[in-house]
Amino acid sequence: MTMYSDDEGREEYLFKIVVIGDSAVGKSNLLSRYARNEFSANSKATIGVEFQTQSMDIDGKEVKAQIWDTAGQERFRAVTSAYYRGAVGALVVYDISRRMTFESVGRWLDELKIHSDTTVARMLVGNKCDLENIRAVSVEEGKDLAEAQGLFFVETSALDSTNVRIAFEKVILDIYNNVSRKQLNSDTYKDKLTVSRVSLVKDDDNTDSKQSSGFSCCSS
Repeated sequence: MTMYSDDEGREEYLFKIVVIGDSAVGKSNLLSRYARNEFSANSKATIGVEFQTQSMDIDGKEVKAQIWDTAGQERFRAVTSAYYRGAVGALVVYDISRRMTFESVGRWLDELKIHSDTTVARMLVGNKCDLENIRAVSVEEGKDLAEAQGLFFVETSALDSTNVRIAFEKVILDIYNNVSRKQLNSDTYKDKLTVSRVSLVKDDDNTDSKQSSGFSCCSS
């Protein structure tokens, strides 16, 4: 994560986010749909790592997300493991029509934990919810796993754009909120408040954001 100021002195943020999961779950199409509003039915497997940068305006600050699309094939895992470092957000993707990809989620979460060097905002994404007729993983199973692992949850379709923007922007907003909380509780910020004779009231009950959510394109 990087924080800097632009030419006008406005604060800007750069967050690194990784998209992980088994091969052919639709990671590249999720990213291309979010970044360029494009979808390719014949997209080729990602070799190594590719990334796109997207910007959001939050609280008058420019927040840039550098989103890395990692190859899902096992033979590339040694190459991509270094790219977890510095990540402050992750989308863990499975294909709702292929149960094996859902069963791999735990392994991807373990790998993320091993290689990331900071707290990571994590979203569990059940992709391809347009394939309802061949669904192999229920919405409830996705929600239950997300709740057990402390993840946000959403089902998406890169094909028809369902919930794609929500998935990425929820993670970006959570990262921003976490960073803002840390700044508010930093000694430097408290010193500034003391000088300005403004008291800082800390509400412990609202310090931690809830780490699970039930977004779904397919629930009633």
